[in-house]
Amino acid sequence: MGNIAVLGATGVYARHLIPRLAEDGHVVTALVRSADRAATARALGAEVRIADIFDADSLTLGLAGAELCINLATALPGPSGRGSFADNDRLRRDGVPVLLMALEQAGVPRLIQQSIAMIASSATPTDGTISPDPQGDGPAASAFRAALEMERAVQASATDWMILRGGLFYGPGTGFDETWFAQAATGKLTLPGDGSEIVSLIHISDMAAATARAVTRWHSRSTIAITDDAPVSWHDLFTHIATLAGGPTPQVGGPPRFPSFPVSNARARDLLGWRPHFASYRSGLAR
Repeated sequence: MGNIAVLGATGVYARHLIPRLAEDGHVVTALVRSADRAATARALGAEVRIADIFDADSLTLGLAGAELCINLATALPGPSGRGSFADNDRLRRDGVPVLLMALEQAGVPRLIQQSIAMIASSATPTDGTISPDPQGDGPAASAFRAALEMERAVQASATDWMILRGGLFYGPGTGFDETWFAQAATGKLTLPGDGSEIVSLIHISDMAAATARAVTRWHSRSTIAITDDAPVSWHDLFTHIATLAGGPTPQVGGPPRFPSFPVSNARARDLLGWRPHFASYRSGLAR
């Protein structure tokens, strides 16, 4: 048990994580940007302090007394329409260095940093620890580069860290399931490109469970991929969803998403003693 500060404390990831931490007996402090977000954080079981990732002074005050910070702050665009690649890149490139400075000033010894498994892009299965420099232009490539810059800043810091590279989130609150099923039911679900690229998924509740486990199964300066057991092609995933929704077979030709990232969770199983409750999209999407 300990005192844990959570940044990005009202996002969907935090809404699944904070209650788990509180139930495990930790004292959780939610760092939120404004008072109007406080009610949600308190309902999750956290105390609340006002802090902004771009303001070192407010962060230092907010982090006072914490033994661990978990940074979940992101702004990636999703089905809800909130967020943008530009805002997310700024959070990672500019905000995380401010956080690292505040952690040192506040005397917080440990950090768990959220990252993304898709930056371990590879045509063949990988353990998720590789980090090739992404090629090309566009928002996705910029997001990958920003994530790598963020990770390198964390790795070079004096703070003891763990980086958890999550697969593509789905599950309650993410918006992806609802969007996919709604599009499938109306025949509007299309495959990215030809549908052959591989995606590694993680149910949001399993991501939260793995993060809670990392708090107590600490592995200093480790990068760990958190994904389910079954990387899947967009073709197989969307065909499965269309079948469940009773819609037509998805057609090819949709906008590409990102390169294949068939990532194994073996390292997370070994180091964290964790396994996903939803081992594949089949159980995770059951309805």
